[in-house]
Amino acid sequence: MSNDPLLKTEAGEAEIEDAAAQPSLEEQLAAATARADENYEKFLLAAADFDNFKKRLSRDVDAIVASRRRMLLERILPVLDNLERALQSNADGDSLRGGLEQTLRGFEAVLAGEGVKPIEIKGEPFDPRVAEAIGTSDSDGAAEDTVVEVTQKGYTLGDELLRPAKVIVAKPSRE
Repeated sequence: MSNDPLLKTEAGEAEIEDAAAQPSLEEQLAAATARADENYEKFLLAAADFDNFKKRLSRDVDAIVASRRRMLLERILPVLDNLERALQSNADGDSLRGGLEQTLRGFEAVLAGEGVKPIEIKGEPFDPRVAEAIGTSDSDGAAEDTVVEVTQKGYTLGDELLRPAKVIVAKPSRE
C-alpha cells in the first residue's frame, strides 16, 4: 500500500462510483416485491389450472364409468328378455328348463366378457383366501379340510376376488 494521497483519492472515488452503481435498499425492496408479485400471479394461475384439471379429470372419469355401465347393461338386457320370455311361455317343464339354462349361459357369457370367472373349488383343499366355510361335513372318503360342497359360487374379476365361495368343508369322521 502506498501513502500517495493521489492514489487514495482515486481509490475512494472508485468506491463511491461502485456504491452509486448499486441500487439503494428501497430499489432492491421494490424489485424483490415486484418479483414476489409476479411469482404470486404465476402461483394463482398454476393453482387455477390444476383445479380445472381436477374438474376435467373428474368429468372424464364419470363419463367413462357411465359409458361402461351403459355398455354392461345393454349386454344384460337381452338375457333378461330371454328369462322373461321363458317364464311367460306355457311350455312344459323340459322346455322351461331349457330356456332357463340358455338364459344362465347368456349371463355367464356376459360375465366372462367382463372378466368374471367362477372359482372352481369343489374337491380342492379349503383356501380361506377364496372361500368362506359355512359348515362342515363328515369326510366319507374325502380328505380332511377338502371342499365337499359349494353352496354359493365364488367369482374373481381378473386377479381380484369379487365374491368368495361359500362352502362345506370335510372334517375327520368320528369312529
